Amino acid sequence: MLKLAGARLLEERDLRAVRAALDADPVAACMVASRVEIAGCDPWRLGGELWGFGGRLDGLCFSGANLVPLAGDLPAIKAFADRALRRRRGCSSLVGPAEQVMPLWEELNPEWGPAREVREDQPLMAMADAPVIAPDPLVRPVRPDELDRYLPAAVAMFIEEVGIDPRADDGGVSYRARVAELVASGRAFARFEDGEVVFKAEIGAMSARVGQIQGVWVHPDKRGRGLGTTGTAAVADRLVRGLGRVASLYVNAYNAPARAAYQRIGFNQVGQFSTILF
Repeated sequence: MLKLAGARLLEERDLRAVRAALDADPVAACMVASRVEIAGCDPWRLGGELWGFGGRLDGLCFSGANLVPLAGDLPAIKAFADRALRRRRGCSSLVGPAEQVMPLWEELNPEWGPAREVREDQPLMAMADAPVIAPDPLVRPVRPDELDRYLPAAVAMFIEEVGIDPRADDGGVSYRARVAELVASGRAFARFEDGEVVFKAEIGAMSARVGQIQGVWVHPDKRGRGLGTTGTAAVADRLVRGLGRVASLYVNAYNAPARAAYQRIGFNQVGQFSTILF
């Protein structure tokens, strides 16, 4: 691989420049910004490392459970790839803006490939105003005492969306803890019928300006009734009117029904993500 001026590990002294880089595209940067706003640039608190490239921070990449390149031209991408390849792959996915992810994957593929799945075209959608359609009034935050009823729906969604069982490695301990954290923070939402989850979604990441909706799922027996549309509208409404954030999400381009539903709610495409799953 071509050796270039390398990517460097960012420190607290770089925080102002990092914030400026994240503010340049707050919707695309939500996942990383939500961490930086709490933890700064400290890797221990951040749960990963921030890498920078260029004297004016022309490139930015987060390396943790996911590898997230957020900014940078080809020299920056090559520098991030070089740094990533110095160690064993520890991330479960490569995700972020397509213009950074796909060139980075081209650099990493010879050593990290083959990927389990490449999702090259994922429209990034956002809305800053209240939903156009009426939100489902029965969708509400999940209570901590409802975790055991909510968890099976979360597992079913994960298997359906990602293609693997999140309980495989440790019997579900880590995944349960993650879901419990979302529930405890009021960021897991559901509609229950007869004690069973028929719709669910979560605010997976939330910065000071943007909340990213994830894990939208409707019980297979209840699909085709509009629950996914009105349910997602309820979560978006909570973000926009209740929390004063822009609501965002990204969706696979081939999922035409979901894209149409999000557009009916009031979401518009503002960018393109790509995801490489390992």
